Amino acid sequence: MKILIIEDEARAASQLKRMISASGFYYELLGIIDTVEDAILWFKKNEAPELVFMDIQLADGLSFEIFQKIDLEAPIIFTTAFDQYAIQAFKVNSVDYLLKPIQQENLNNALSKFNKSIKNVPIEPYILKQLLGSIQSKNIREGILVKEGNGFLQIKTSELSYCYSENSITFGVASGKRYIINENIDELFDSLDQNKFFRINRGQIVSKTSISKIESYFNHRVKLAIINPRDQEFIVSRSKTNDFKDWMNS
Repeated sequence: MKILIIEDEARAASQLKRMISASGFYYELLGIIDTVEDAILWFKKNEAPELVFMDIQLADGLSFEIFQKIDLEAPIIFTTAFDQYAIQAFKVNSVDYLLKPIQQENLNNALSKFNKSIKNVPIEPYILKQLLGSIQSKNIREGILVKEGNGFLQIKTSELSYCYSENSITFGVASGKRYIINENIDELFDSLDQNKFFRINRGQIVSKTSISKIESYFNHRVKLAIINPRDQEFIVSRSKTNDFKDWMNS
């Protein structure tokens, strides 16, 4: 059985491999992918695997974005740390889902379900929209605690112009001033109002109000002029360009 693992945590991917082997399920691993962008490229260049293990939260966004670019017909077992209420629809739109930390018994049951399934039900766009809305609305917040000198300061998310990751440190820029945010950029983006903020690439998040100009750029990408850019250059990744344009039009 040819499988593909889409997981952005190396440790979690290695553990999943060991657990699949321990289940007695015979498989050939086609690869491990850690970003939405790389997953889209992989599916465009390769035949669909017979089974996909897919984490919901990846390094550059939610894996649901993959389905907006690819008609994926392979059965999927989702892995996620999100609360169960937000993912009930997966029961009828995929093989199964596994809540992290994954338990061996639950994995065995999911594989057994896969072996018994006759066909995979494709994930409908309206289901994805519903799931995205439920997950995003749960986490939206209005304030962020940042470091200032020897202490801390809370700034409003509405004051944020952009955020970026550099040397594993997350920075936020508000009113032209840079602050250190004690969260990784994945966690930060998931907590922001995604009607107002867009993750343009793996390491940068911008607010809609901070964008002063959009220019065409090399390889079908776009480059942004941002208010108070400091030393940053803002280029929307190729896989996100169309979604970014839709977001700007919304």
